[in-house]
Parts: sequence; C-alpha cells; structure tokens
Amino acid sequence: MKIVSAVVALFSLVAVLIASNASAAGPDVEHGKTVFARCVACHDLNTGAARLGPSMKGIVGRKAGSVPNFAYSPALKNSKLVWNAATLDAFLTSPMKYVPGTRMPFAGLPSAQDRADLIAYLAKAAR
Repeated sequence: MKIVSAVVALFSLVAVLIASNASAAGPDVEHGKTVFARCVACHDLNTGAARLGPSMKGIVGRKAGSVPNFAYSPALKNSKLVWNAATLDAFLTSPMKYVPGTRMPFAGLPSAQDRADLIAYLAKAAR
C-alpha cells in the first residue's frame, strides 16, 4: 500500500509541476508573430507607415490616436488611452466595445492566449 501511495503522490507532484511550468512559461512571442499575420493587411510593424490602420511601431507606451498623418476616429483620439499590456488586451478583446466609435472594423481576439502572445510580440518586435 505504501508503494501505491508513494506512486500516486509522485504522479500528483509531477502533474502540479507540469501545470505550473506551463502557466509560468508566459506569452509565446513566436505565436504572437503568427497572430500578427492577421493584422498586416492593415497595420505596418516597423517602418512607421500608415496603411488602412496606423503603424504599430512603438505601440507599447504610446498614447492612442497619436500617430502623425493617420485619420483616427474622434473616439480614439479623445480616449486618453496609453497602450500597455492591459489596455491592448482590453482593446483587442473587442475594439468597438472598449472604445465605442472607433473605426477599427475588427471583431476582436476571443483567445486570451492569442492576445497575450500578440502583445508580447508587439512589445518585442515593434520598437
């Protein structure tokens, strides 16, 4: 019986360690790059050029609606948002709900993991 109890305890410990390592791994920047592939039709990443949407260059820490020469909606221009992990996460969940009146015709990313990975990618790649 002691051997069975020890084996069960060992398997339980291994399961806890695996679960904690998976959640501790954090965002997957490479997967974020894959998620960003959905965005490139409208958003530039590094040159600063505006397309259908503003450039994502320098997005983290930037005031929303502040890229020069881009025609933002009044709602986004007046939002007083600063893009950080929390505001990007909320916006990417549902842009039109987070900033009513925005012109971004995107339903949002329902997956919290996709959003976290995308934000991590933007923080790294869009400097």
